[in-house]
Amino acid sequence: MQLAAHELHDLHELTLSCVNSITHMAYFLEHVQCSELKALLEKHFPLHVRDYNMKVEFLNEAQGPQRELKMMKIDPKLPSFTKSPAGQYPPITPRTEVPEMNDREMATGYLLNLKRAGREYAYSAMEAANPDLRGFLETAFLMSSSHAYDVWQYMVNKGFYPLEPAPQPSIQTIGQIYRLASEETPSTAKATNPH
Repeated sequence: MQLAAHELHDLHELTLSCVNSITHMAYFLEHVQCSELKALLEKHFPLHVRDYNMKVEFLNEAQGPQRELKMMKIDPKLPSFTKSPAGQYPPITPRTEVPEMNDREMATGYLLNLKRAGREYAYSAMEAANPDLRGFLETAFLMSSSHAYDVWQYMVNKGFYPLEPAPQPSIQTIGQIYRLASEETPSTAKATNPH
């Protein structure tokens, strides 16, 4: 595949990131205790492997990958999008000796990895010149975003990630700053209202 120099370097970094993600996910799958988190990891894992394999094909095959990455959509499960169902948030402190990671640490590591990967996919997609690579990176961004949403919801439900409503007075104060704008282009508005 012909790639611009910046595309090659972005693809290299994203592929190396996939190696890291898949390796960590494989570890997590062997050590996770919570069946709900394990089910999420099992659902996501083959898609990360496909994502990695497609990157390898972009790097090695003249025509690029001959398969597609599945388009992902978010799957809302929380009863509220502004308030956590968890009654409290258990405190957390970084551990300096870790013989085994716990489920919270694994979920946190996975979520932060997905967020970082999503930012990198979005940035690389905006810079990609090759339309096939650009489309792949956009789809990979959606996959990362969707997976991050799944893990984030899991963490919110467990009380591992805070979710609190914004104060209504603050919403009203900020909302009053902005007014709706006309969706007509200036040339269209002039043509319909000549003065």
